[in-house]
Amino acid sequence: MSQAQYFIGLISGTSVDGVDAVVLKIDDGELQIIASHCEHYSDTLRKDVLSLAQPGDKEIDRLGVIDQQVADVFAQAAKVVLHRAGLSPDTIKAIGSHGQTIRHRPSGSHPFTLQIGDPNRIAERTGITTVADFRRRDMAAGGQGAPLAPAFHRAAFGAAGADCAIVNIGGIANATFIDQEGRLLGYDTGPGNTLMDFWIRQHRGQSFDEDGAWARTGTVDDTLLTRLLQDPYFDLCAPKSTGPEYFSPSWLEPKLDAHIAAEQVQRTLLETTAITIANQCLARGVGRVAICGGGARNSFLMERLAALMAPAQVTTTEDFGIDPDWVEAACFAWLAHRTLAGLPGNEPTVTGASGLRVLGAIYPA
Repeated sequence: MSQAQYFIGLISGTSVDGVDAVVLKIDDGELQIIASHCEHYSDTLRKDVLSLAQPGDKEIDRLGVIDQQVADVFAQAAKVVLHRAGLSPDTIKAIGSHGQTIRHRPSGSHPFTLQIGDPNRIAERTGITTVADFRRRDMAAGGQGAPLAPAFHRAAFGAAGADCAIVNIGGIANATFIDQEGRLLGYDTGPGNTLMDFWIRQHRGQSFDEDGAWARTGTVDDTLLTRLLQDPYFDLCAPKSTGPEYFSPSWLEPKLDAHIAAEQVQRTLLETTAITIANQCLARGVGRVAICGGGARNSFLMERLAALMAPAQVTTTEDFGIDPDWVEAACFAWLAHRTLAGLPGNEPTVTGASGLRVLGAIYPA
């Protein structure tokens, strides 16, 4: 019988609100989260990170500094979750750090993706071997470098039922489809929370629309909805991936008419997220959809997804055994385990890579 191993998973997603951290116990293929923590960014650091997601002045100098500042937040998140687990650094096999994505350009003659949060600094601050830079090897093999979660979703949820979908709604939404034979398909469906978060920050000074309460006060503007849904990304075939640098304020603003009330825009953005997710799940004919990520906490969004996908059952990954807030962090703990074991972490049918690849670079303690 194999001995249980412990890994820490760290990620800050496209919502850029902080670092999610978990301690994941892996015991003979069984996965169990034994501690979790969210280490929030300061308002200043969050704004600095968001500024790097778009072209600007003195980018290299700003990147160098923010890379180190982000690493410090990641390292602190690891320390806190380790304390909560009641474990010492020498009991942790490795940290799997996704880092903070600031650019994801999967198309063109020289596609690239860039995550910051210096893993050298994380390893130095924590005294724990750190695995990072998971996406670029897949991209070097001709893949999109994303999404990487589907392989983990199969490991964590694949036995939960036939023909199910796991949908992560962070800043960007991505869907994993698992059939009864365990075959995978997965891709980014489009915007998740990123545009809704931007709009409520701009108009109400809030970081997100809790439970979709503000969106509930508005009505869908059909003209705007049509404009949003006409974007060619939604009709692309998989593999495909995107990011908030594409579905950005500059993508939204030219589509707006002056007469539309702010709450109507918020309501229409929520409907866009719901429709673009539902359309993909309906096309695959899945009978059960489990939601994770911040969108799982938006009760109005969950209501719209359930209505649009009826009679499919829409629930959260809580019903599959993992709290929806911690699925992504657990994924990168699992990927670190795969890297150290010399096992592939990508799924070519998802990313479009030319084959299975061991992902990530190892930074020893």
